[in-house]
Amino acid sequence: MIGFSLIKGDNFTDHRGSLRFFNTLDMSAVKRMYEISPVDTNAIRAWQGHEKENKWFFCTAGIFIINLIEIDNFINPSKELVAKKIVLNAEEPLVLKITGRYVSGIKAVGLNSKLLVFSNFTTQQSKEDDFRFEPDYWSANWDYN
Repeated sequence: MIGFSLIKGDNFTDHRGSLRFFNTLDMSAVKRMYEISPVDTNAIRAWQGHEKENKWFFCTAGIFIINLIEIDNFINPSKELVAKKIVLNAEEPLVLKITGRYVSGIKAVGLNSKLLVFSNFTTQQSKEDDFRFEPDYWSANWDYN
């Protein structure tokens, strides 16, 4: 499967506290994880992607805008490709899964936002499948509405 999907989780709260869970999320392919904590709400991390690597994004604090673009050609991609905007909010239990063939850009909406990222590639495998483009290569909507 090539593409992206949103995996909905759920919440449970009782006198002991709250729990967010994703009972349908299969993470058996995950080899590593890292957390992104932007320095401010002006920083946009764009555009980076992979031809084969899959990633899962989970907002643990704050809100993130994530723009995705399916790449037609990683060596010379069309500048006419259109970004798809997705908003991840720590208050809503959602995991965004992105397969290979996509580039992404991320921007925090609020201070102290944190984005947990899981990958099915080791760091070395990811470096060998890494494609980066200038932030202005494509236009995208970075406004939070």
